[in-house]
Amino acid sequence: MAGASSVYMHLKSRVSLCNVTAAVTSSPSSSSAEAQIGSRVQLPEKTRNSRVLVLGGTGRVGGSTAIALSNLCPDLQILVGGRNREKGANMVATLGGNSEFSEVNIDNVKSLEAALKDVDLVVHAAGPFQQAEKCTVLEAALQTKTAYVDVCDDTAYSLRAKSFNNRALAANVPAITTGGIYPGVSNVMAAELVRAARSESKGKPERLRFYYYTAGTGGAGPTILATSFLLLGEEVVAFNKGEKIKLKPYSGMLTIDFGKGIGKKDVYLLNLPEVSSTHEVLGVPTVSARFGTSPFFWNWGMAAMTNLLPAELLRDRSKVQQMVDLFDPVVRRVDGIAGERVSMRVDLECSDGRNTVGIFSHKRLSVSVGNATAAFALAILEGSTKPGVWFPEETEGIAIEARELLLKRAAQGTFNFVMNKPSWMVETNPKELGFGIYV
Repeated sequence: MAGASSVYMHLKSRVSLCNVTAAVTSSPSSSSAEAQIGSRVQLPEKTRNSRVLVLGGTGRVGGSTAIALSNLCPDLQILVGGRNREKGANMVATLGGNSEFSEVNIDNVKSLEAALKDVDLVVHAAGPFQQAEKCTVLEAALQTKTAYVDVCDDTAYSLRAKSFNNRALAANVPAITTGGIYPGVSNVMAAELVRAARSESKGKPERLRFYYYTAGTGGAGPTILATSFLLLGEEVVAFNKGEKIKLKPYSGMLTIDFGKGIGKKDVYLLNLPEVSSTHEVLGVPTVSARFGTSPFFWNWGMAAMTNLLPAELLRDRSKVQQMVDLFDPVVRRVDGIAGERVSMRVDLECSDGRNTVGIFSHKRLSVSVGNATAAFALAILEGSTKPGVWFPEETEGIAIEARELLLKRAAQGTFNFVMNKPSWMVETNPKELGFGIYV
């Protein structure tokens, strides 16, 4: 088996596994509207045929990740993991001859370990992660010595994954949890803002705020809808001057300017893992995360659910799935009008008055989340992730020197991607046509 540990040891001595075949047209510090890299990545001979299993590969997030990896590295062998053979066959037909379907039940350890045989990296995109009691995929990856990345967006799950750090170290397996778009790319953006502030300013980072916006469900369908409902059943963890505080979900509304192409949006508190991880890893005393969607009445509906429904109901996955089945047809119709634009804004305030912002905006969440997850997968294959289980902002997870390339890969196709700018340089006031559509 060409296990992850042997791949990692081979690549550890290399500065980079991949040679980008086209020039980068903008950098994270640029104010350019586009941040693109070449569409092909050339892998060295020894790793050109690395096998990557994408669990949830027939879904929107996993499928988008598989497509992004295939486009970036056509020589990679992509295994589409899922339960539905018909959907799997369709995805394999989309990806081409260097892919195959692998029938996997992520709740069955034997099924997972069989699927991970001779696999170099597993990408866990089979959500939702909320209310999951075990990290079965990560455990199977450690047992088979397979490198690992997940797109977890749940605080409890991410902390449970981190508890396997010593086992990952002993197995010499590199692993990243919360390695998607948000959390994921947003964590790396925050880490770069903090790093720049500490190197360029005499002040100390004091306040870090994550703001997210997605039109409708972002085209991601039932899984994102289920995730949103489940998060409404969780108390929000935030930090204020070093003190951990708990707040009501979908409260604390703020109107935030996401810049050109998005404009001002209302965002609300949610319990997201990057709050706790960046507070701990980056040492910022005040941290919070907010999310909003459009059309505006979806926000009203989410707030109403929080106020009217018992938290126990919103924590019950089976009952939440029933609500998803009820609402999904209506949501899909509205998604057809609202589109699936996505935007992340990360704000950092320092004690000396220095305030900097990072913004990432894309027309299609279903595409950008694939680019983002693929960027983390490539970083692991390049050897920038050390053995252990890491958050994206940890230097053992994504080395400082690897962050810029990761952000460029993730930002491919964005119409607004800027880093380390004062807020007045990126905020705009476009005209709204309705349903989250701006000109």
